[in-house]
Amino acid sequence: MSIWGNLVGGFIGFSFAGPIGALIGSIIGGKISSARKGSFQQSLAQSQQIFIISLIILTAKLAKADGQVSKDELIAIKEKLKIPDHEIDQVGKIFNKAKKDSLGYEPYAQQIAQIYRNNPVVLDEVINILFYIAEADGKISDSELIMIKNIARIFNLTDIQFEGIKESRKGSDKLNPYIVLGCSSNDDFATIRKKYLQLSKEHHPDALINKGVPKEVVEQSKKKMRAINSAFDKIEKIHT
Repeated sequence: MSIWGNLVGGFIGFSFAGPIGALIGSIIGGKISSARKGSFQQSLAQSQQIFIISLIILTAKLAKADGQVSKDELIAIKEKLKIPDHEIDQVGKIFNKAKKDSLGYEPYAQQIAQIYRNNPVVLDEVINILFYIAEADGKISDSELIMIKNIARIFNLTDIQFEGIKESRKGSDKLNPYIVLGCSSNDDFATIRKKYLQLSKEHHPDALINKGVPKEVVEQSKKKMRAINSAFDKIEKIHT
C-alpha cells in the first residue's frame, strides 16, 4: 500500500507533540487527539508516515535556505518523494506551512533526531535525500551545505559520517573510497572489509524499509549502495 494514502488525515486519533505535531494540527484545524497517546510509532506504516512528513518539512526549510525556491528543487522534491499528482495538494499544504512558519529548521531536526535516535541509519538517509534536493538546481549553495551539516550534527552524525554521505554523491570515478567507507588509507584490509560489510547491511534497501523508510523514497539509497560497493572495489584492487 502506498504511504501517500491520507497522509495528513492519518495523524487524527494519535498523540504527537512537538513542532511536527503542532504543524500538522494547524493543517487539520485542531489538536491531534491524545486518545492513543504513545502508540503513534508502534507500526511500520506510522513510522514511514512520520519519515515522509519529516522530509517534507526539512526540504521546505532547505529549499529556501539560499533565499529562493527554484523550479528544479520543487521538481526534485516531487520526484524524490515519489509524490503522485493527486497527492500534491496535501503535500503542498505541509510544505507551505513549514516554509512560512516562524520556527527554524532546528526544532524539527531535533524532534526527528529524537524519533529516530535508535535508528541512526534512517537519519543518515534523511541527510542523503537533503543532498539530493539541494543538488537539483545544479549546485549546492554555501547556505544549503551549512544547513545540511548542522542538521547532521543535530542528528549526532559524526563528521566522518557526514563526509561519507557527501562523498558518496559523486560519480564512481571521482569519489574517494576511504571517505565513503569512513576509513583511513592506513587501516588494514580486514578493518576496511568489516566496515564495508557493516555499511552494506545498514544501507540495503530492505533494511531501510524495515527501519521506517518508505519504499517510495528508498530508491536513492541504491545510489549510496553503488557508491559503497564501488569504494570497496577500488580499495580491494589496491590490496590485491
